[in-house]
Amino acid sequence: MRMGSRPPVRNNHGVAIERIAWIATVLVALLTALLLLLSGYHGYAGLGVAVAAAAAINLL
Repeated sequence: MRMGSRPPVRNNHGVAIERIAWIATVLVALLTALLLLLSGYHGYAGLGVAVAAAAAINLL
């Protein structure tokens, strides 16, 4: 870097708390679905995936 030159300006935006909450909701629903699937509850696992998909819509 030359003397007197400034570093590039970065445009870092914070993540909204609502977005973090929806991401957490999706991850918890997917984890629950996985645990239910491993336990043999296939129907409830599908329901967990459906809940995760419904929550993921809010991230768009």
